[in-house]
Amino acid sequence: MRHVIALDVGGTGMKAALVGADGTLLHEARRATGRDRGPEAVVETILGFAEELRALGQERYGQPAAAAGVAVPGIVDATHGIAVYAANLGWRDVPLRALLSERLDGIPVALGHDVRTGGLAEGRIGAGHGADRFLFVPLGTGIAGAIGIGSAIEAGAHGYAGEIGHIVVRPGGTECGCGQRGCLERYASASAVSLAWAEASGDPEADAADCAKAVESGDPRAVRVWQDAVDALADGLVTALTLLDPRTLIIGGGLAEAGETLFTPLRAAVEERVTFQKLPAIVPAALGDTAGCLGAGLLAWDLLAAPAHDADTAPSTEHSTAHDTDTAPSTAHDTDTGPADDATHDDADPRPTDSEVSA
Repeated sequence: MRHVIALDVGGTGMKAALVGADGTLLHEARRATGRDRGPEAVVETILGFAEELRALGQERYGQPAAAAGVAVPGIVDATHGIAVYAANLGWRDVPLRALLSERLDGIPVALGHDVRTGGLAEGRIGAGHGADRFLFVPLGTGIAGAIGIGSAIEAGAHGYAGEIGHIVVRPGGTECGCGQRGCLERYASASAVSLAWAEASGDPEADAADCAKAVESGDPRAVRVWQDAVDALADGLVTALTLLDPRTLIIGGGLAEAGETLFTPLRAAVEERVTFQKLPAIVPAALGDTAGCLGAGLLAWDLLAAPAHDADTAPSTEHSTAHDTDTAPSTAHDTDTGPADDATHDDADPRPTDSEVSA
């Protein structure tokens, strides 16, 4: 059976899969990234994991994977296959595509930004299926966005498109890792809600999920914390939809797991703020934490479908020159579980130097 290897690398864990041509997850596995051992060890873990998946595919399906796709956080040069920088992984300028291709006996490899790759999957086979324009916004440790146009993700001229988490919604407010004050992700990310609720509740171990439960039980302190986050999020989203005019707005990440506790007040807050803008459908993400892995598989299949498979000339589905449903795919046939990072866009500071500015 023809298949590809898909890898979604997070700050603390990796998700991987063998993906069939129809998007079916043939095999899933998870493994700790091992960032405590240093960036070189992280790279070796990725390479070794991919090599094991290749061997498994060869044994199980009688042929090796036809290609591989890998999604990583931070700054990504998708065109040249370089993982430029990731704060949580400690690496700089890693030629990950070349290293993976060499370890996998020369098969073509696609490299993508984690959030954009997840957005690619949500757009094609998830909550954005059928929408010609969509915006995917996962609310995790930070906040980022993927701008969907047709069947591709727009990365911008320099690879920074979609960094909605760094829209200033509270001028002069809380300092952000990007160097600004009042950024959206400092008020409406899962980590921001966790910090605010821990302070309001007096429980240092409390998190955003606990806050959502307290909101549902009517705790006035939790309601205030939650509404503050919803208002900030609505302010940022209205700015984004004013610029982008998406048909569908897909909200994912840990905070979206609160369901209608988030979506009901969020839809109302966005509707209150729009004037001339067309209100998009605001829907929850459909693929959960498998989006990045599925998107990496799509990148690999796109690479095989391109006119040329040459690593330096094959087009990027992200349309990038630098870095970065109606029906979901069937569930995996088997799963090898282990530690994994469920946070989304976990590089709060994507800038290695003052000159590498992230919008």
